[in-house]
Amino acid sequence: MYKRGDEKTTIGYTSGVYDLFHIGHLNLIKNAKGLCDKLIVGVTSDELVAYKNKKAVIGHQERMEIVRNIKHVDAVVPQNDMDKFKMWERLKFDVMFVGDDWFESEKWKELDEKFKAVGVKIVYFPYTKGTSSTLINETLKKLRE
Repeated sequence: MYKRGDEKTTIGYTSGVYDLFHIGHLNLIKNAKGLCDKLIVGVTSDELVAYKNKKAVIGHQERMEIVRNIKHVDAVVPQNDMDKFKMWERLKFDVMFVGDDWFESEKWKELDEKFKAVGVKIVYFPYTKGTSSTLINETLKKLRE
């Protein structure tokens, strides 16, 4: 796909659980779309969430439908594997967006090098302070006690 003349369309990718959708999720998606032409969002499967010893409140299909209907999202795919490079092999995106809570971690340093080798840029966005699905879940638990 091309834009004017020979300008390449920039494909962006981000992923997450997107459970109990909140402003932090929206900020990440909105900011990501501002830096690419097409944004693909991976939504973590219930099985992969369970692998992290957690359980999503909202089921995978519903979470995918919520994300699919956000105006900044061009396509939604299931994320069934933690391996982001496998997803790149499948989708061939140009830039990947992640929260800065991963910045400089050993896992991401290694991944960053792998992506650099294939020309993929990783953009780290500031983690939204004061809100998270975990915090919302804890608050709801306390309210129900």
